[in-house]
Amino acid sequence: MHDNKPNGERATFSDISHGTQHDWDIISREAQPYDTSVGERVLAHLKLLEGEYGGFPIDRLDHSLQCATLAYRDGRDTEYVVCALLHDIGDTLASYNHYDIAAAILKPFVSAENLWMIQHHGIFQGYYFFHYLGLDRHMRERFRDQPDLYMRTVEFCEKYDGPAFAKSADALPLSFFEPMVREIFARTPNSIYTGQKIESGA
Repeated sequence: MHDNKPNGERATFSDISHGTQHDWDIISREAQPYDTSVGERVLAHLKLLEGEYGGFPIDRLDHSLQCATLAYRDGRDTEYVVCALLHDIGDTLASYNHYDIAAAILKPFVSAENLWMIQHHGIFQGYYFFHYLGLDRHMRERFRDQPDLYMRTVEFCEKYDGPAFAKSADALPLSFFEPMVREIFARTPNSIYTGQKIESGA
């Protein structure tokens, strides 16, 4: 019940079904600065990965930076690099399905191919360790019927996600990637709230 924070004009309804055009004009106007600063909040949330190791050789932020650095130095485009940077951002809130969080954040702003890659990278990365946990390391084989997406995600894990755990890696700092993140999240989002067509299953 934080109702004492000054934050511009507000709608007056107590039940959303009673909202008027005037109410929604207010909301559309007042929400705009918040909605368009999502990139800044994503960067702030990414920083929460710093100092969290979970038994890994490096912390989760360093892993993200290494992954993005490898992709960048391999000549990948800005969107791909940002996907690499944010692929594990869900670790803070979704230990059992972190890839879903990353995909949900990126979905309105990236291509279907990059979205699929991030959505499924958890299963594909599992090829390297699932058998140590009593799981099927070949779980990714269920996606063989989508060869382009399959190979794209295999490559992401093999070239960028997998090798990004080196203690002495020369990773680029987060400040280097911040303009890229802002660029991607400044795009007009593919969202029901912007009147864009939403592809089912994307």
